[in-house]
Amino acid sequence: MSRTLATSLLVFAAVAELSAQDTRKCRFRLQSVGDSGRQAPSTDGTNYFAGGGVHITCENTSISMKSDSVAAYGGRIVQFIGNVHYRDSTVAMDADNGTYYKDGERWEARGKVHTVNLATGSTMDGPSLDYFRAVKGVRDTVEIYAIGRPMIHYIPKDSTGGKAEPYVIVGDRVREKGEDQVWAGGKVTVDRSDLTARGDSLSLRTGRDGRGALIGGEPTLRGFGNDTFDLQGLRIDFTMDERDLTGITAIDSAHAVTRDVDLTGDTVSIALKEKKAELTRAWGRVRRPVGLAGDYELRGDSLAIDTPGGALKEVRAFFSAWAGTKPDSASGERDWVAGDTVIVRFVETDSAGKKQTKVQQLEAMDSARSFYRAADKGKAEDPTKKAQPSLNYARADRIVLRMATSGEGGMERADLFGHVDGIQLEPGKATAPTSNTRGGAVPNATLDVTPVAPTSADSTVAPKPSP
Repeated sequence: MSRTLATSLLVFAAVAELSAQDTRKCRFRLQSVGDSGRQAPSTDGTNYFAGGGVHITCENTSISMKSDSVAAYGGRIVQFIGNVHYRDSTVAMDADNGTYYKDGERWEARGKVHTVNLATGSTMDGPSLDYFRAVKGVRDTVEIYAIGRPMIHYIPKDSTGGKAEPYVIVGDRVREKGEDQVWAGGKVTVDRSDLTARGDSLSLRTGRDGRGALIGGEPTLRGFGNDTFDLQGLRIDFTMDERDLTGITAIDSAHAVTRDVDLTGDTVSIALKEKKAELTRAWGRVRRPVGLAGDYELRGDSLAIDTPGGALKEVRAFFSAWAGTKPDSASGERDWVAGDTVIVRFVETDSAGKKQTKVQQLEAMDSARSFYRAADKGKAEDPTKKAQPSLNYARADRIVLRMATSGEGGMERADLFGHVDGIQLEPGKATAPTSNTRGGAVPNATLDVTPVAPTSADSTVAPKPSP
């Protein structure tokens, strides 16, 4: 056996033995007294008082308790007064005063309490802390309870033993169990350089299957860095790996704002990768999802938004889906597409060194409809007046609208597939409808003209100026 392996096994055995020792019930042993002490018999046993610096341990464990003065009552309760230092195999704790209770094997620290978890490096500071040891036959896991708005610097530990940036958690009251579970209540705040969270209550479990929740007080969770997000709801659930958030879900009256999307619904969920939003989803019946992406509004029973690497690529709306532009400032009208499914695809452009995300294509499927206005680029009869656009309405099994991504933008081409019909209304024109043919344009018509009969032929419509 190699020397390194043998040493590792000896260390492991020593740690295991120490852990087993520290689960024993405390049997007080006086190690040293700086000044004289005295005993006083009582009906409950012998009381003991000492000062000038006192050191007491629990026999056959690593537990050590020191203070300026000590008052022990019947061997069951020991009070430590002034400059208190408690230490065992799990925590190191400093306080103004402390008391050890053999009944329940608990330690109470009061007044400027500073606690360090020796395994993770996490710390807690506050005015009051109750520490419940892991003792065989009493409890199997260390527990901590603190009040008075303690502040925790909570450091997640990964499987390799590495330490991440701490979460700073503050609440009116906090409870910890073991090294990986925290509960907080009463105006809870969670802060780190890459996120901030607020709520009435928090539950948190770290590790490989880390997860948590913020509840009450209209909780919020905001992410910072290369990709920002802001999530609100009546409850926020989140998942995390050993260091970072991997997903967040707002439940009930949810509202999410990312760099490219503003989204509302009953439920909104964001999947994160390397602190960037990869996939955002929204659904609901009471509050039907509505999303704003660029100059477009999207609606549906559910929405899915792809942002790989933090860049907006595609938005999908399902069931009674609809996507439309912002209302025209003059007429209030919108260009729009609708169908059982609507897909909006985006592309990033670079103009004069400035990057912008623009709509490249809109697609509607199953009972597809579209309405758009095509600008007349010809000369207006009255040059003092702005040329009026033609109005186009179409129905088809599938509609694909291709958009210009340079210049003033607008629609470049409309492709209709399957059973197609529709009308095109030209300003100042009055022509009777003509039958639709394969590859032909939708006929011109006045407002009182009915749509032409549907056909099974595919149709392509490209907006163009009137002759």
